[in-house]
Amino acid sequence: MFFRKYWLKAWLIMLATMLVDLDHLLASPVYDPARCSIGFHPLHQWPAILVYALIVFVRPLRLLGIGLLIHTLLDGLDCLV
Repeated sequence: MFFRKYWLKAWLIMLATMLVDLDHLLASPVYDPARCSIGFHPLHQWPAILVYALIVFVRPLRLLGIGLLIHTLLDGLDCLV
C-alpha cells in the first residue's frame, strides 16, 4: 500500500529486521518465555532503540528504521502479556 513501486524491496528490508533477534543467541538460556527482551538483549537496549528511532529520519535507511521500531514495539507488547 505504501511502497507499491518497490514493494518487494520494502518487504525484504522489513523481513531483514528480524535479524535483530540474533542477539538472543547470546543469552543463557537462549529462550525464556518469562523474560522481556527489551532492556535485556544487546540489540534491544534503549541506546539501540534510540538509534533505530533516529535512522527513521535518514532517507536511505528509513525503511530499516521503521522495521526495527515495529519489531521493538512488538517485543514490547510481548513484555506486557
